[in-house]
Amino acid sequence: MMALRIVRPLFAPLYWKIEGLMYHWLLAMVSMWSWTAGYEIIETGDEPAACNGRRTLVLANHQSTADVPMLMAAWNPRPGVLPNLMWIMDRVFKFTNFGIVSVLHEDFFIQAGKAKRDQSLEDLRQHIHKFYIPLARQFMVLFPEGGFLHKRREVSQRFAEKNNLPKLEYVSLPRAGAMKVIMEEVGPHRDGGAGTSKEDSTKKDDNFNQSNANSKLIVETKVGDSIEWILDVTIAYPDRIPLHLQDVVCGIRPSCTTHLHYRLYPSSEVPADTEGMTQWLYDRFIEKDKLLEEFYRTGKFPTKGSGPHLARVVRQDNLRYLILHLFFITSTYLQYTVFRALFSYVW
Repeated sequence: MMALRIVRPLFAPLYWKIEGLMYHWLLAMVSMWSWTAGYEIIETGDEPAACNGRRTLVLANHQSTADVPMLMAAWNPRPGVLPNLMWIMDRVFKFTNFGIVSVLHEDFFIQAGKAKRDQSLEDLRQHIHKFYIPLARQFMVLFPEGGFLHKRREVSQRFAEKNNLPKLEYVSLPRAGAMKVIMEEVGPHRDGGAGTSKEDSTKKDDNFNQSNANSKLIVETKVGDSIEWILDVTIAYPDRIPLHLQDVVCGIRPSCTTHLHYRLYPSSEVPADTEGMTQWLYDRFIEKDKLLEEFYRTGKFPTKGSGPHLARVVRQDNLRYLILHLFFITSTYLQYTVFRALFSYVW
């Protein structure tokens, strides 16, 4: 993909179509790690197929470094999800071995810390108009807690006690800043603004109009202009002991089952004002805490409502893994041959 970047200005739609395909193939290889290690995934709750072909904001609790690869594994068999997905992740992941793949895919790396928070949110605002909209991405994945549970729980509980909020045990209270930016720029109420004053609203409208002028579509798409669904994902590991990246890569931990519980909400349910949106997000994570309490007590998530519910074990395609292995082995050999020939020619 780095070699193809030189032709991206001339053949942008073709480049991004190839990039999406390669991105999916690489994430499929990541999903194979957990599959071959015996880490099974069970999906329950609302059927997320309603999100297909619709812009969707995914909200997930964050327990460990295994959260992302387990989500990759769960969504790998679902057509059209991984190529059209944008991750919002901590900047530290930019410097991992998978960082270059995310950089080429134009995922967003957010900088943690109070000093850089405002600038990171403004960068996210620009990134949405520079890449998320023009590249017709459908899914945007956000971990609103802003860090792993074991690092955030104590701080969250102190904040809750100080502000008369519930003290959560299985998740931490989320931060609403990133979600606020996303909903202001591509939410259903974005035209009305979510500012707290007339001056703030005017400023945000000016920023939106200026950014929107640069949001020309690069990839033709039938998805709508705004986020239509909120997909709330609750990740639960057995015995409250999360998997970690080294477990997924090396298969260190014995075989176990990770549960993903889905809840779907129309984006129009999210209040446009800052206070209302923050409370809505708090309510979702308070619900998550209760869901996880029930899961760890009974071994299953409670069902709600009379609509269609999902309950299935995620199955991967071993033949597809074999074909992808053959492709990447052949690709590596051809690249080695080309570089060796170039090196011999120069030296």
